[in-house]
Amino acid sequence: MIKSPLFGLTLAELQTLVRNLGMPRFTAKQIASWLYNKKVSSVDEMTDLSLKCRELLKEEYEVGLCKPIEAMQSIDGTIKYLYQIDTIHFVEAVYIPEDDRATLCVSSQVGCKMNCQFCMTGKQGFAMHLSANQILNQIHSLPEHEKLTNVVFMGMGEPLDNLDEVLKSLEILTASYGYGWSPKRVTLSTIGVRKTFKKFIEESNCHLAVSLHSPIPSQRANLMPAEKTFSITEIVEILRNYDFSKQRRLSFEYIVFKGVNDSIVYAKELLTLLRGLECRVNLIRFHAIPGVDLEGAEMETMLKFRDYLTSHGLFSTIRASRGEDIFAACGMLSTAKQDLLKDY
Repeated sequence: MIKSPLFGLTLAELQTLVRNLGMPRFTAKQIASWLYNKKVSSVDEMTDLSLKCRELLKEEYEVGLCKPIEAMQSIDGTIKYLYQIDTIHFVEAVYIPEDDRATLCVSSQVGCKMNCQFCMTGKQGFAMHLSANQILNQIHSLPEHEKLTNVVFMGMGEPLDNLDEVLKSLEILTASYGYGWSPKRVTLSTIGVRKTFKKFIEESNCHLAVSLHSPIPSQRANLMPAEKTFSITEIVEILRNYDFSKQRRLSFEYIVFKGVNDSIVYAKELLTLLRGLECRVNLIRFHAIPGVDLEGAEMETMLKFRDYLTSHGLFSTIRASRGEDIFAACGMLSTAKQDLLKDY
């Protein structure tokens, strides 16, 4: 019998579960504590539940955790972990240690539907959504879990295309019954999905990063087909209705391509597009991927671009590139080799 995982269930879901099993209501909070605070790996370890309750749980449920099956370490200290989702699907997460910070880049889907020109995950195509269990397992089962200071939903997949499960994982990360993290420790990156964009902004207090990459809609559509269904101008107009002037941060991600979007003309267009928004722009170096005829801009060009934006009132940074040698850098995640690992 295949058992369902307890790990990844919200408190409300646990309350429904114990009610259906005829267990006392208060056991839901006990189970949540064992799962997210005491970090048990089996139902038998939940020792403040009665033996009868534990036996009831074990009939249909298990904790449902799995360790990464492979790790690759970069020369810069970045570590890419491979997690097995089922017999044929795998997903990658990237651990990035840096001074007093340690960030984990998590995935929300196996593959991606969005097919951005510059992204290996998009070239892989879409296979499946991840459940809250599978998303949170990347965090919980990370060997460096206790060192984590931040989590970014910038791995494989488009988080807003799988928003229900993403919101469940964010609730557990930030709720008092779960990990109790401040939402300021979590950032979600999206290209913008019309049907779920407002819902995320209104139901989460986590930071938001929007993948922009070109302020010119026609050019953005060539780079990112999703522009045709939900334009960057629409996204910006929606964002103007929300307050990002306090603790919640709004940023825009901008990969700088040589001879494509790297001139001061584009910096001026960015200033026009984002004028009046409380935000920042993160400039990202392009990491070459097979079969894509794009090149990254020179660092000197990126510095001029950054300085122009900042000098005109739009704070801009250049994101450090990490893990390129192990294909763990921005836009390089893929589990194309999963066929070789099916019998791992």
